[in-house]
Amino acid sequence: MRIDVLTLFPAMFESPLAFSIVKRAQETGLVEIRLTDIRDFTTDAYRKVDDKPYGGGPGMVMMCGPVFAAYDHVKTLSGDAPRTILLTPQGRPFTQAIAQELSREKRLLLIAGRYEGFDERIREGLGAEQISIGDYVLNGGELPAMVLIEAVVRLLPGALGDDESARDDSFVNGLLEYPQYTRPEVFRGMKTPDILLSGDHGKIAQWRRAQSLERTRQWRPDLLKDQEGKNTDG
Repeated sequence: MRIDVLTLFPAMFESPLAFSIVKRAQETGLVEIRLTDIRDFTTDAYRKVDDKPYGGGPGMVMMCGPVFAAYDHVKTLSGDAPRTILLTPQGRPFTQAIAQELSREKRLLLIAGRYEGFDERIREGLGAEQISIGDYVLNGGELPAMVLIEAVVRLLPGALGDDESARDDSFVNGLLEYPQYTRPEVFRGMKTPDILLSGDHGKIAQWRRAQSLERTRQWRPDLLKDQEGKNTDG
């Protein structure tokens, strides 16, 4: 997979991309991640990328010219057509299902905005889809892009070392993950459940399923409602 990121602040990505699973995935050739500074495609001495919105209002809006020029350049760097994504609060909420969907793409092109947002013609002209990581406002799209990259890269076959690790993650099956324990068996009076020490894998699987359901019912009942809706629709 190849992931290109168009951003005004490529240096923000240097540390998150240089550790753990994402680093190993790059080193082993599972993913190639390239950062492009949108300011490199401006045409004025001040490297201007934003301007006042037509119609008035607060803040500044990212201009079409530099973004389109950066996109046109980056698009030619690989033979695979990119799936283009704008990171914006207006997008559809990012979920584990979307991460799984994106992990099957050959190439992603992420555009991280700043200021009051994008000129609408950027979305229209590039045919870009919009994704949001939550109902809150950040200073820009860089952090959402990092979240998306990590969520997608860890799903690439071989990224985790043991692909089974991702199958029990929260949200993969529409439920929160069951509680986990490791050594020591007892810590400050808190004991590991006996079932996990029994060696009975069938009963352990049943216990974990029950715990996932109970946790979801208690902490995220909305997920159970979503599952019930899907079952009804089917």
